[in-house]
Amino acid sequence: MKILFHDYGGYHFTYQLAWALLEKGHTVNYAYSKTTQQLKRFSDKRAENLEVTGVTLDRAFDKYNYFQRWFAERDYGKRVASEIVRFKPDVVLSANTPLDAQRIIQKASKKVGVGFVFWLQDAIGLATTKALENKLPLLGKVIGFYYQQLEKRMLRKSQGVILISEHFLPLMARWGVPKEKTAVIPNWAPLDQIPPQPHDNSWSEKVGLSQTFNFLYTGVLGLKHDPAIFLSLAEHFAGVEDVRVVVVSKGERFEWLKSEGERRGLKNLILLDFQPTEVYPQVLGSADVLVSILSPDAGEYSVPSKVLSYLCAQRPILLSVPLDNLASRIVLNANAGLVAAPGDNKGFLEKAQELYKNPEMRYDFSRSGREYAEEAFDIARIYQKFEAIIFSLDKLDR
Repeated sequence: MKILFHDYGGYHFTYQLAWALLEKGHTVNYAYSKTTQQLKRFSDKRAENLEVTGVTLDRAFDKYNYFQRWFAERDYGKRVASEIVRFKPDVVLSANTPLDAQRIIQKASKKVGVGFVFWLQDAIGLATTKALENKLPLLGKVIGFYYQQLEKRMLRKSQGVILISEHFLPLMARWGVPKEKTAVIPNWAPLDQIPPQPHDNSWSEKVGLSQTFNFLYTGVLGLKHDPAIFLSLAEHFAGVEDVRVVVVSKGERFEWLKSEGERRGLKNLILLDFQPTEVYPQVLGSADVLVSILSPDAGEYSVPSKVLSYLCAQRPILLSVPLDNLASRIVLNANAGLVAAPGDNKGFLEKAQELYKNPEMRYDFSRSGREYAEEAFDIARIYQKFEAIIFSLDKLDR
């Protein structure tokens, strides 16, 4: 079967699935957004039957300019649609995609008569409403309502819908998405690509972090993240000689964090640009505690991919994430770390202090997190679930 597998974010776990499909005899074109991907999340492999298509826009992408972003995402959708026409797949699987682009991709799939699977990572329409209604009270609600209706229509029209959590099922029922079209397959991280690494490794030695206690965050800092919490964490531990707060990122909010950290004289705040993919396990290994954050208006259902990678790395996790968010539920259920709600700086700092002072707690969380990952992230079982969805498309109306 020919499969056009599109992941706007180009995440390593979806790339791993593309390879699993290829190794089972399918012909796969793995497409992702090369322009908007701030870091390369996967290492290219080459094989005769695998195409890797980095979709590129002609202009730089500014996600903070909503008007320019709207045009860019529509342009992106048209470019993926052209790839569908060229590749002539039997099925299109599309994930992590802005709704304006997803609509065009779905329309192109229908035009060429192929099955379309909507891999729902977050209810973008609901998330858009939450993000905009405080900034643009009246207009934000109108825009949010539009995207909720658009997302609802696309899900209904899809031949298959993959949900990352069973918590999506009531929403799908309210939106009139037939249950027989849906399957729940939680996200994962590639275990084989993130083996546990020693704290004292070549990367940590190179950047001067091998002999310090490190709270580490690595990943994008975008609209769903408030980097000010790293300033609070650095200030809290400013008098502790061996503690470092390490942020590995890039972009507008990263630059703000850099300037604000310099203004406050926070010498224990270590800010590094994105590192090469091949040293990512060592970056995670250099941490004593891995940190992730989300703003209060982040989607209830989304889970930052970094948290799943953290579980593989066998390190305790500290979250500033809504308590009803899927990431929080995973970390708490797996007994892999501690969680504070966004805005609860006191609670977050108390939990950071608790982890710093308690090596036995850190060890237990680390071990439990890796055990969870080894059980939940088995790619052979995950592949079987996706293949069942793909082969069921012929039974559904297109």
